[in-house]
Order: sequence, then structure tokens, then C-alpha cells
Amino acid sequence: MSEVVKLQLIGLSVIGSGVLILLFIRSTFARVIGFVWIVLGLFTLTALSVPQMASLPPVEEKFDIATVKTPTDMATIGQKIFFSKGQCALCHTIGPSESARCPDLKGIGAKLSREFMFESLTQPQAYIYLDYRHEGVAKEYPARMPYINKNPIGLSKNEILSVIAFLQQMSGEPISVTVAELAAPGEMPAAPAKVAQAGPVAVAQAH
Repeated sequence: MSEVVKLQLIGLSVIGSGVLILLFIRSTFARVIGFVWIVLGLFTLTALSVPQMASLPPVEEKFDIATVKTPTDMATIGQKIFFSKGQCALCHTIGPSESARCPDLKGIGAKLSREFMFESLTQPQAYIYLDYRHEGVAKEYPARMPYINKNPIGLSKNEILSVIAFLQQMSGEPISVTVAELAAPGEMPAAPAKVAQAGPVAVAQAH
């Protein structure tokens, strides 16, 4: 007998006891207790009727460099990483949202260079972004960008480049990341290129 069934039986027993008290006992105090038992039993049965889902960590996408033939392949992998291992969607949205904890990333690949995005992902405190909008008062966001190349997220260089490829593709921009830039397993990744000027498209404040 499962634990859920046991709890359901307990709930039914509590309800039954409450009903018996209301039927056969005239004491006001006892009848109040019986009514409370019935309510608690009904709440218990209602809660147990809700389907239970296990809380599991996000699926970790396997990055097999041998399967990557084109930049589009990288963007496909980057999209999966964005919504799973990278945990980007926990704070960022792709499209306007008043409840967003961090800036909206829609069109970000057309606003920032790939070098600037790489720095923003690996050195998020180099600049503090208030907003990506072209005009208007900058908005403060409640969440701070983590270092995604360090624990607990710990994306590899290949995974970061794939996320950048996805952001560029999602923005309707040509993917500037090439397959040749991916590091083979065990190979030391090349140093990132010098960060390019972000231009007026991002409202930033020097840290």
C-alpha cells in the first residue's frame, strides 16, 4: 500500500469520525470538533487528489562536437542549452514581460556584438545593464547575472558559443560563430576576442 493511499484512508477515517460526532453527540464543543475534523479530512483528500510531479533538475544537453556541421546546428544546441542547462529562461524572456527578472533578450543578437555577449556571459559584472531599450528611463531588475561559465551553471566555451549562435539566429541576424571555433574534447579553448564597442544600443553603467 502506497503512502498516498494510507493518507487517503486516514483522511476518510477523520471525516467518518467527524460525521459520527455530529450524529450522536449533542455537546456543542464536541460537535465543533467533529465539524473541524470533517473540514480537515476534506482538505486532505483534495490535496491528495492533485497529481504529484517529481521535482527534477533540468536535463543536461550532451554537446557532441562531431554532430555539429553548420552554425545552424550550433544554434539548435544553443536553444536547448538556453532553456535547460544554462537556466537562462529562469530570468530572461524572449519578448516583453512586466514580470521579467532580467532584461528581455528579443533581438539582442542584433543589438550587441558577439564579443560583447561573450563578455556579458562570462564577466557579467564588467558592466551593469539597466536596460536594452533604445530610449526611455532605464529599468532596474531584481536579479543579477551569474557567471555562467562557473558553478553552479558551468557552461563550457562550446556551449556559450552555441547560446550566442542561438541569440543571433533568434534575432534574425547571420550567425557569426563558426564551427571551426569549437574546441575538441581536451583541447584548450582560445582566448576570447577583444570586446567590441557596444554602441548606443545598450544602456549601460560602468561597474
